[in-house]
Amino acid sequence: MSVSNSPNPPIENQILAALSAAEYQRLVPHLERVEFKNKQILYEVGEPITHVYFPHQAIISLVSNLEDGSTVEVGIVSNDGMVGLPVIWGGNTTTTTAFVQVADGGMKMKALPLIAEFNRGSELQRLLLRYTQALFTQVTQTAVCNRVHTVEERLARWLLIVSDRMQSDKFLLTQEFIGEMLGCRRSGVTVAAGILSRAGIITYRRGHITILNREHLLDVSCECYSITKNEYARLLSKQS
Repeated sequence: MSVSNSPNPPIENQILAALSAAEYQRLVPHLERVEFKNKQILYEVGEPITHVYFPHQAIISLVSNLEDGSTVEVGIVSNDGMVGLPVIWGGNTTTTTAFVQVADGGMKMKALPLIAEFNRGSELQRLLLRYTQALFTQVTQTAVCNRVHTVEERLARWLLIVSDRMQSDKFLLTQEFIGEMLGCRRSGVTVAAGILSRAGIITYRRGHITILNREHLLDVSCECYSITKNEYARLLSKQS
């Protein structure tokens, strides 16, 4: 992860962009521009969280690690949020691992000045508390989805989420990786991707995925996608 300092870093993260000019300027001396690398680990299970991250177009996966070595994605953070929330909850470790799913830029900040600003009872505090509720909705809805919905529905939901965060209908993701994120076998992803491909909804060749028909992908996806999306909009819109 490369780091660069800038006196006027771009405001590409929605949490930072929603702050007042005065409050944002208090954070500027502590913010560093970073370029995330694919599969880079930002923190691991039980490891003290010394920094928080405000992604731009990067996508960060929060995954639960099982004893057999497998992983299951429980949450996604991108330009709509912050990685490292446990530091504002009074704990500086967590039971999940945060790693870079899609590389791009972002802002990095030491945890201590972030906590100090949060404890001022400022706008940052209000935004991060609302974001916590939104992320909790995503995590709980993901748990429900993994339990009751088909791999095809879950794949459609996950592709929509990734597309939203990347603001693109084209991305590079292997079936093995998608299977790890969805908590299912690679063969299940192969079958589900084949169904979507034959229906003309996506193309999938050697890890290159293109969404051809977003409306039909929405039809295939379970309600978990819209529930989470609507809750993010309700809690984090500028009018909230």
